[in-house]
Formats: sequence, C-alpha cells, structure tokens
Amino acid sequence: MRELFVEKVIDTTGEFLDNNQRIKLKEILTEICLNYHIEILEQNQKQQIQKNNEEILNKFISSKEIEGCSLRTLKYYKDNITKMLDKINLPINEITTETLRNYLSNYKNNSSAGMVTIDNIRRTISSFFAWLENEDYIVKSPVRRIHKVKATLTDENLEKLRDTCSNVRDLAILELLISTGMRVGGLTRLNISDMNFQ
Repeated sequence: MRELFVEKVIDTTGEFLDNNQRIKLKEILTEICLNYHIEILEQNQKQQIQKNNEEILNKFISSKEIEGCSLRTLKYYKDNITKMLDKINLPINEITTETLRNYLSNYKNNSSAGMVTIDNIRRTISSFFAWLENEDYIVKSPVRRIHKVKATLTDENLEKLRDTCSNVRDLAILELLISTGMRVGGLTRLNISDMNFQ
C-alpha cells in the first residue's frame, strides 16, 4: 500500500516537477512512509456512511410505525429513502437541496415514472428530512425549497375518467377528488354510525 501511495503522489506532481525532482521526492516519501501504516479509507468511509444512514433511517421507520403507518407505507418509505441514500452516498447532514433536485431529476429521466410518482417520492423524502430536522439530526431540511411536482390532468383525461365511472358512487368520489384536490390516500372508510345526518 505504501508503494501505491508514493506512486499516486509522484503521478500527481508530473505537471510541475521535473524528472530529477520527482525522483528525489519518491526517495523522501518512500523513506518517510516506512514509519507509517497506510490504508485506503474510501471503502471504509463509504461503509461507515451507509451504516450511519441506515441506523438513522431505521429510527425514522420506527417512529412512523409508532405513528400508526401501515406495513405497506413503511416499506414504501424505506425503499424510496434507501434508494435515495444509496444513490447520493453522502452523510445525511451533508445532503443539499441541489443534491436532492439532481436525484429527482435523474430518477425521472432514467425511469418511466410519471409526475405523480416523482411527487410521491418527493413527499417521502420531505417527510424524512422534516423528521431529521425535528430530531436535531440536521439544522434545516433541504427539501423545503423543492416544491410540489404538478401533475396536469387535462379536461380530455377528466372526461375519460368520468366516462369510465360505472355508477353514481364512483362518479361522486371522482368529483370529490377533483374539486377538493384530495388524494386517494386521503379517503377513509366511514361507517354509517360515524355520520351525523342531523
């Protein structure tokens, strides 16, 4: 490993040292390095970053579980955040707004994901970073400046959706979602006993 280190240093000095100076530098470095143990830290650092990020992610997932999220939602959170952390490969406190914008942009360009999917991923990441901020892992969430992804639903597509409704109930649900901007996940199952018709 010492020899590799010395060779790397010598290679990087090629532009500003002449051949005699490089030979002398190599002799000096070789002599100095005999007293030191040299190892490549890059792989160890990468593994440590992944380990730390994974520990924090597991704490986040545990907190969401306590809040009552379903197993399906917990898996969705974990899968999306793990993909993001693996792709970015930085300690959580070093992730910036620009890094996340690039991640979302690359995700969109490299997959067949639509705007709704991209916004769902953005919301998942936003939830994670808001939790990190609340738990004092970071000072300020980098997702704050990444705004909601707008998915456009044209009048033509709305008419197609209306035409496919087979009964009045489905049409009423569709109109409710359209008029309020509510997401399907925002609907809950109501029992007749929960309603006060007076």
